[in-house]
Amino acid sequence: MTTVGEPLEINSHELVHLLKECTSTGCVVLDCRPFLDFSLAHVSESRNVNWNSVLRRRSKGAEVALDWLIPDKVLLGRLRPARGDFSRTSLPVVVVLDEDSCCVDELKTESVAKMLLSALRKEVSTQICFLQGGFEEFSETYPELCYNKTLTAVEPEPPARLGRRTPACDQDSPVELLPFLFLGSAVHSSRRESLASAGITAVLNVSSSCPNVFEGEFQYLRLTVEDNLAADIRACFSTAIAFIDAVKQSGGRVLVHCQAGISRSATICLAYLMHSRRVRLDEAFDFVKQRRQIISPNLGFMGQLLQFETDVLCQG
Repeated sequence: MTTVGEPLEINSHELVHLLKECTSTGCVVLDCRPFLDFSLAHVSESRNVNWNSVLRRRSKGAEVALDWLIPDKVLLGRLRPARGDFSRTSLPVVVVLDEDSCCVDELKTESVAKMLLSALRKEVSTQICFLQGGFEEFSETYPELCYNKTLTAVEPEPPARLGRRTPACDQDSPVELLPFLFLGSAVHSSRRESLASAGITAVLNVSSSCPNVFEGEFQYLRLTVEDNLAADIRACFSTAIAFIDAVKQSGGRVLVHCQAGISRSATICLAYLMHSRRVRLDEAFDFVKQRRQIISPNLGFMGQLLQFETDVLCQG
């Protein structure tokens, strides 16, 4: 494919114009900030592009394929024309942004934004733009067009009443990790109203004893795993990831739970985030812990997650 011209540098006002005017072809906004930053705040409907620091260092400035930067095959299909069709009339405008860079010339060679712009120029024939001032300037000018996640700490347990109290793991409702992925306990999975209010359509039960309470009402998958150091939970990762992706593709939402929502189900969610977002374990762990502070996979599971991290990084 012929390399397209230099990216067009646009300001925040011009981006708003593109978002409003590109109704037929669409405007794809690609955010190159770290996954954790993006998860807390971003331009509405934008997509995160994240290539972990280990692979960036190993690339040593070499060209990076677009498939490595954008794992979403559906999105790639929108950006790339059908074979033999290089018309730009039906392709979306692509806007790349980072935290606060003022211009393309300011980008470092090893930055994700620089790598993405280079890959886009070589592999797509659509109009490519770069947002001056990045997310920082845009969010200050148009906060109403940005998503901001408000994180709330787990509330302290209520005073004991008649010798009883609700364990912290069962308080409130399942937590939302992604729009289609929730994490909680067995008690959460047994509350029909909580499931309905969250729009849950499927339940991934990571235990050997917790019942599938609403068989026939929700789609279920049980992964029989004990919470001990000898359990091989890594063997379940591919099945769990495929199940969550299938629920996502169908437009549903899945609750992942074990007994307490602390170890087994948290491990599955961490593996999914690492695989789907191509982030390291420490990034995924911080992301989940911000939302459910009590997570604590056992040491055996953490070791298996570290091994899985190597697999994810090597996929490149």
